[in-house]
Amino acid sequence: MAAKSIISRPVYGTLSPQPGKHHLFVADAEGALAITDLAAKAPDGFFADAHIIFIPGNDSKHVAALEALKPAQFYQGPSFASALPRLKQTLANAHMGLHLYLAGTEGLIGQAMQAALEAGIDHTSIQTEHRGSLARRIQCVHCKGITENVTTQPATCSHCGLLLLVRDHYSRRLAAFQGVCINAEDRSEIPPTEEIFR
Repeated sequence: MAAKSIISRPVYGTLSPQPGKHHLFVADAEGALAITDLAAKAPDGFFADAHIIFIPGNDSKHVAALEALKPAQFYQGPSFASALPRLKQTLANAHMGLHLYLAGTEGLIGQAMQAALEAGIDHTSIQTEHRGSLARRIQCVHCKGITENVTTQPATCSHCGLLLLVRDHYSRRLAAFQGVCINAEDRSEIPPTEEIFR
């Protein structure tokens, strides 16, 4: 977690097994470790009716560990966007008492949380755990475009090309931090770029 607290940033916890039959896990990259840590505390048969949606990233790391849990359903996707239709369908068909576990990067957690709340899942049935990169998902306040996995300050908008100051304001509605033009007064003024969100 970042050194200083950001008031608008959601507070993340630690995943823990909840009683019940219906469990849906959504994770990316290092979020798989939160699921395997939960599995070590879960009772026998916990994953018998579980569904795992996992976005491993470029290296397919942790896939075997999640498959070894023997969930009822396992989906591996290349990106959150590719997994979103499956997530929405699963949430639309969810049984009463579904427990939703979100683990990994802030971008994944925020977007999956949006989908769950839109589907009517009660927020008290959702657990989150941040694992892995602190890279930010940012929205350019000028063009409204979203740029994923931002690690630098300032950052370039992937849509309009403006140089953006990545603010510490997190929008839960957008599941993104806000980026505002850093050199609006003088475009030739380009501050040094630092990698600070790792």
